[in-house]
Amino acid sequence: MAKKTVPLTKTGIGKLPEDKPVVYRIQTEGGKTNYAGVAKRGRVQDRLEEHIDAGKIPGAKVQIEQKSSIDDAEKTESRIIARTEPKYNKRGK
Repeated sequence: MAKKTVPLTKTGIGKLPEDKPVVYRIQTEGGKTNYAGVAKRGRVQDRLEEHIDAGKIPGAKVQIEQKSSIDDAEKTESRIIARTEPKYNKRGK
């Protein structure tokens, strides 16, 4: 499925597709994953804007990967968290 990386700004987020569920990674400028999450179809931009508005997860860019179902997205999120251990993901989730 499609992958896309944009700046972690409202303008950048506005360019992301919303037609499928996604796994997203909030990343540093160097590409290190600070947070991984999922967003349902139609909620991608809203979900990412929640992170910007809260201001608790620093990042320079966001990378999304579209999935065919929310279950696929959640499985991929679990693998990403296990492999990269992002600093801002809660342990034991």
